[in-house]
Amino acid sequence: MESEHTQNWEELETKKGTIAILNDPQVQIPDANSFLELLFSAAQDTIVLSKLNFPDSFYELKTGIAGEILQKLSNYKRRMIVLGDFSGIESKSLNDFLYECNKNGKIVFTDRLENAIDLLKEIH
Repeated sequence: MESEHTQNWEELETKKGTIAILNDPQVQIPDANSFLELLFSAAQDTIVLSKLNFPDSFYELKTGIAGEILQKLSNYKRRMIVLGDFSGIESKSLNDFLYECNKNGKIVFTDRLENAIDLLKEIH
């Protein structure tokens, strides 16, 4: 799977380091194992994905998919930005989850790359 995804990454130098941006909205990440394969196909420690790369079940916290993926990021000391419109979310638990992620700064959910880079924190 690595060779399949490698050509889809674009690297961008930022004030918080080089990030890898996935330029393929068709890529779907159905589970933590698929995410891990994609994560390791990027040459950088910080990846940028689209909200659309994740299935709806990712955003339903009770499925556990988001938790598993965030655990992989923590275990391997990586950061992730998810770009998309999160303003219309009605679920309090999902809003709280996104708020805490953004506050922590290792995983950031926002609509603009510039905002996300400002929210990123160092990996320890």
